[in-house]
Amino acid sequence: MADNSVGTQSFATQETSNSGKKIRTAVIGCGMISNVYIDAMKRIPEFEIVGGCDIRKERLDWFTKKTGVTAVFEKWDDMLREVQPDAVVVATPNGVHMPASVAAANAGCHVMTAKPMAMTPAECQLMIDASKKAGKLLAVGLQFRYRAATEMFVRARDAGDIGDIMYVKCQALRRRGIPNWGVFGQKELQGGGPLIDLGVHLMEAAHYCMGSPKPVAAVGNVWTYLGDKPCDTQCQWPNWDYKTYTVEDLAIGHVRFENGAILQVEASYAAHIERNRYDIQIMGSKGGFDWETSSLFTDRAGTMLTSTPAFTPEDQMINWFTAKMKNFASGILYGTPLRAPGEAGMAIQKMLDGIYRSAANGGREVAID
Repeated sequence: MADNSVGTQSFATQETSNSGKKIRTAVIGCGMISNVYIDAMKRIPEFEIVGGCDIRKERLDWFTKKTGVTAVFEKWDDMLREVQPDAVVVATPNGVHMPASVAAANAGCHVMTAKPMAMTPAECQLMIDASKKAGKLLAVGLQFRYRAATEMFVRARDAGDIGDIMYVKCQALRRRGIPNWGVFGQKELQGGGPLIDLGVHLMEAAHYCMGSPKPVAAVGNVWTYLGDKPCDTQCQWPNWDYKTYTVEDLAIGHVRFENGAILQVEASYAAHIERNRYDIQIMGSKGGFDWETSSLFTDRAGTMLTSTPAFTPEDQMINWFTAKMKNFASGILYGTPLRAPGEAGMAIQKMLDGIYRSAANGGREVAID
């Protein structure tokens, strides 16, 4: 059975368009990903962007040009005090998610934080506790659960086409895609490399598809072999900062759940493979599913069948972000359950933490509390 406490409820979302109500919203962190959040909020009449915060002046200048909002600040405490927003979007590097989210909750704001939720499960708990104490919502930006393929699978699962889910394989692999911007290569600011940056997306969607079972143990291994060296090969993003590169190039993880199911994840910035892969393969007792192609594998009428949709809605990042921000707005205005509440982010963080702890312990299995 799905666990409704961690964001596996139905896809119905309270309509918000033209309700006349406004959610005064500020943004903490005006880097690249904030651009998508801002574009999504511009599509939803209920959001009114009222303030921006970043430690870099050029980003604040960009924010004002993008939104027309002149209330910009270098410190979030100043922004929260002077602007007094109803909600805050936290779009900072991972290491800032917890303090920014806690400060916003303490100021009486609902919070939408980018993924991953934080750096550690302990930080996630601080965020959950602060929001609960304030009586405000805490949402995590896990947008892959809004993809058409994810929704198709959940419908098939709920219709009984999959049966018991036994094994799930996630791949988030770039052939050569080491970021040459931001702080993605700095473990102290990000918490890790491709596992916490890319793998988290596929893991959260897979865990959601599985019905959010409780993780109990993890095994992991990580390797660094290219990112800490100068770029000597033509690629999409050359000249990364190898001198500050302290994260893994490749991570392999294996998570075991209380119900006996297994999730395997492969995540890399630099895998020697034919092409980039972002996929989830799900194997159940009655059927299976390939997330990349939206293919459903079942047995019917004495025949093994492969089914693919004849039509799918437009499936682009801006649409996923718009859907999750609509869910956030609906939760604030009407009490609609969040598809990705703080508890969902905590579950994923525990898996990431377990894989990294195992890797630091020679690949030995570690317990997940």
